[in-house]
Amino acid sequence: MKQTLTHIDAEGNAKMVDILSKPHSKRIAIAEGFIRLSPQSLDSIAQGNNKKGDVLSIAQLAGIGGSKRTADLIPLCHPIPIDAVSVDLQVVDHGVQIQAIVGTVWKTGVEMEALTAVSTAALTIYDMLKAIDKEMVIEHIQLLEKSKTPME
Repeated sequence: MKQTLTHIDAEGNAKMVDILSKPHSKRIAIAEGFIRLSPQSLDSIAQGNNKKGDVLSIAQLAGIGGSKRTADLIPLCHPIPIDAVSVDLQVVDHGVQIQAIVGTVWKTGVEMEALTAVSTAALTIYDMLKAIDKEMVIEHIQLLEKSKTPME
């Protein structure tokens, strides 16, 4: 069975998917990622002595903001209302585990918004620690789950 790409028209041109006729439904997406850090970076986070500020709080805010700006970054992504977003950052061995949960009641899903939240949080950590850690690695950004519940 040949699968068609929804963002390509019959002539091979990029297009935004038409969602005019789709009904609203409750949509949730969960994404995660990891940023591998040096012991010095982990210590800086634990001690709260980074010159740029509280690394995890700022990364959390950046992730939330990033989710709301996804359509500005991804050309064919629909601008959608974000009804809920949480970004959780946990310091673990060798780095920070990042998870984002994004929700909306809309015609299309929030997978890209959840992935953007994780990516933005990871990039913010990278930016805040780049002066002391030249070997950081952002890895394993992935969608864990998405759900769609019809509206009654």
